[in-house]
Amino acid sequence: MNTSSATIEVNRLESLRENLDGPLEFDSLTRKLYSTDASVYQQVPLAVAFPKSKRDLRTLIEFAQRNRTSLIPRTAGTSLAGQVVGRGIVVDLGKHLNQIGEIDVANKTVVVEPGVVRDELNLELANHDLLFGPETSTSNRAMIGGMLGNNSCGSNSIVYGTTRDQTIEVSGFLSDGSEATFGPLTKSEFQHKCELGTLEGEIYRYVQGMLGAEANRRLIQQHFPKPSIHRRNTGYALDALMDSEVFAADSDQRFNFCKLLAGSEGTLFLATSIKLQLHEFPPAENALLCVHFDTVDEALRANVIAMKFSLFASELIDQLVLQGAARNIAQRENLQFVEGQPGAILVLSLRGETMADVETQAAAIKRELTQAGLGYAFPVLSGREINRIWDLRKAGLGVVGNVPGDDKPVAVIEDTAVAIEDLPDYIRDVDQLLLERHDCECVHYAHAGSGEIHLRPVLNLKTDSDVKKFRDIATDVAALVRKYNGSLSGEHGDGRLRSEFIESMIGSECYALLRRVKQVFDPSGILNPGKIVDPVPMDAALRYAGLSQTQSIETVLDFESTLGLQRAAEMCTGSGDCRKSAKIGGTMCPSFMATGNERDTTRARANIVRHVLTESSELANDEIRDAMDLCLACKGCKGECPSNVDVGKIKAEFQQAWHDKHGIPLRTRFVAGVDRLNRMGSIVPWLANFTTKNFATGWLLRKVIGVASGRSLPEFSRVGLRRWFRNHVPHSNAGRNGKVLFFCDEFTSLTESHVGIAAIEVLERLGWAVEIPNHLESGRASLSKGLLRRARDIAANNVKQLSAVVSEQTPLISVEPSAILSFRDEYVDLLRGEEKETAKRLAENCLTFEEFIARQVENGNVSAESFSDEPKTVRLHGHCHEKALIGLVPALRTLQVPENYQVRLIASGCCGMAGSFGYEAEHFDVSMQIGELVLFPTVRNEPVDNTIAATGTSCRHQIKDGTERVALHPAEILRQAMID
Repeated sequence: MNTSSATIEVNRLESLRENLDGPLEFDSLTRKLYSTDASVYQQVPLAVAFPKSKRDLRTLIEFAQRNRTSLIPRTAGTSLAGQVVGRGIVVDLGKHLNQIGEIDVANKTVVVEPGVVRDELNLELANHDLLFGPETSTSNRAMIGGMLGNNSCGSNSIVYGTTRDQTIEVSGFLSDGSEATFGPLTKSEFQHKCELGTLEGEIYRYVQGMLGAEANRRLIQQHFPKPSIHRRNTGYALDALMDSEVFAADSDQRFNFCKLLAGSEGTLFLATSIKLQLHEFPPAENALLCVHFDTVDEALRANVIAMKFSLFASELIDQLVLQGAARNIAQRENLQFVEGQPGAILVLSLRGETMADVETQAAAIKRELTQAGLGYAFPVLSGREINRIWDLRKAGLGVVGNVPGDDKPVAVIEDTAVAIEDLPDYIRDVDQLLLERHDCECVHYAHAGSGEIHLRPVLNLKTDSDVKKFRDIATDVAALVRKYNGSLSGEHGDGRLRSEFIESMIGSECYALLRRVKQVFDPSGILNPGKIVDPVPMDAALRYAGLSQTQSIETVLDFESTLGLQRAAEMCTGSGDCRKSAKIGGTMCPSFMATGNERDTTRARANIVRHVLTESSELANDEIRDAMDLCLACKGCKGECPSNVDVGKIKAEFQQAWHDKHGIPLRTRFVAGVDRLNRMGSIVPWLANFTTKNFATGWLLRKVIGVASGRSLPEFSRVGLRRWFRNHVPHSNAGRNGKVLFFCDEFTSLTESHVGIAAIEVLERLGWAVEIPNHLESGRASLSKGLLRRARDIAANNVKQLSAVVSEQTPLISVEPSAILSFRDEYVDLLRGEEKETAKRLAENCLTFEEFIARQVENGNVSAESFSDEPKTVRLHGHCHEKALIGLVPALRTLQVPENYQVRLIASGCCGMAGSFGYEAEHFDVSMQIGELVLFPTVRNEPVDNTIAATGTSCRHQIKDGTERVALHPAEILRQAMID
């Protein structure tokens, strides 16, 4: 594009922006972030619109018509076939159009806007004992508009069907800007629609003529997928329309264009509201029968037998998914039910009015499978274990992609569906085809009970040879699906990936009918062109095309496990797990939970790093800086991202590169030097405290270093921890159970010495002698500000000093998770060679206070006898690093040692403080917004007699500033409970 035309385009977009209620962004960063979804495609759009009203949508349609551009509807952006990738204006319907409307309990219906998240809808519906049935694996962030566009379903589709089956009415805009509502019609109502002198009337008249012709109906019956395959999204669902009473004399079904709009991928209509059919809760008692097999083929043959029973789901998990889960921190613990080394597991969901009914059903299935010689293990899981298995299953998309390197399981044939009885033979044919003709192995997982196994051949799409194989595999498998009269798309849609093969699947005559449908609905071709009909080539605009040479970037942190920093970013599959809201829970990603902006997701940050590094080896880039600005380095992504994308680590490396190029700001030096500054302040603690609290000096200090005016500053302890320790007399019990070393971190040492004192007193009274060895600060402050070389020097020194004295018998313990967990996380990445190996050995014996106590409880060395039996309620908020790296079970077990302590987790993610982040003036508001999501309201509503526990110093500070409640460290709570 030349300079003149670019200027004209910008002027037009600026004019459009002025006429919209919602934002319109066309900066480079936003356009790049919306150039991808969860597919293998990438194309930078013209702009991104965030409509707030119907008027905005009409304005966008008029602009597209006038300027011959296109509109690409998008919600969560988790599509796997490139549905929301294109050159036009991406219309993000999820940002503002996300309200739940009328819930009609009597008729079991609800009206929603397209941006309503499926799981959040069900949280609201649960208040009325209702639910929306179709459940995608992305249900905690997938939005109803996207589910309509793709005709989504999920594991329970054998009971609840697809989104098409549960959509009653859709309102919105046709391509000429006119509003229309599509819903169930009688014959007379249908005829009235045909008489309208509008685009809507023209659409009805065309369909009347097309499906009224016997020859066309016969064509559709002959060439569309088998009707028994209820997951079928091949092209437009003309076969679903012709079953209505308008065209079939023996039918009692109303005609409803919603059946066509479901699965149309935004190519026909822009929806503003969707009316859904709801269901009552299923039977309360449930369990999962998890049958283990040596091979996938055995599992699929067993599936045919199992489907004779009244299952709610039958889901396949193959060995590659299990291996991927074993590499993922969050999923590893969900594998405890696995016995041996299965080639596949079939997860059968059973429900009944009583558990006895469920057990009877499980026994009957096991008996029949055993008689058929299928399956070698049959564990039945119930209670909390059920969610663990479903979490594992839903993470399948992400965990299969967390393989380091350029060879990845690729979404190319993952959505094919055939009749259940055909599935074993079909999958065997696919596996043979891939192995013999394409020399590929394949991942298998998902919906065995619906005849749809997600298949992902392993390819390197950075190479021309595998790009060719990508097309060849798609072509060959399309022919195989046609042989079984199946559907090339079962639930993920056609998109850019499969649309090219629709004509070969249904024949040129049927395909011509689809093209005409598109032309009637959208004569100017402005609605998501290039999908379903008149497609772009399936191997065009691939994300990694032509990138066989990956940037080699020298880093301070060790990225060897991901084969470099660029590949660390490329681990992101785009599945959007980081887009879940605070209502859903978890830690990742706190800034997105507060802002709702795509640029504040883990996905966005990984994407922009990948974008930049495919064009340049310069990590110190302005766009990366902007994307990383609200990253709290909470490590939530390290623990929760199924692909193990550690953006906190990538951010730290970026910060070091930025400092190298631009210098180190004063505030960064101040934060990184907090240990030295604290030591200076502790010389005369009363004077230091007066200086920070005095209005004039406090204001000046905040102004100079950029601390928010609403943020309190830490107070210096009257007596530092080391000084107290030197002068204290150990308890008489100290040493009876052995010795531990206490890490005197830079936060506890001088500003929260009371926490360290409480921990040492608890340890001594429980029988351990405590020593404080020689060591430096943890380096956490330097790590948080990207001063990695300084942190490396600290790490090397600490590893050298402590490795000589720390052992399994004498572990190193700390009350500050961010400090002690640095030994287990960043230290290993900072060091190389023998130092790295020493750091790994040291890390094994570096424990949080709660981990140590929990282990001693399990070993029988700590019991309730040492503590009061008075009842107390404790609400626990966990530190983010603790959640990501070790989980909160140790903290819960520690606080539950006093026998009458009732301990409950606060369902919060990050507190919002994140070390220095919450102090910084430009980040203070977001910091407090994060706190207000769950943590602050929960604490405020807690009775004053209940104790608030928080393991991290930043968390306790944030709780105090946000709620005026004092939170205690678990060590303090145990100390108060001890019987002296």
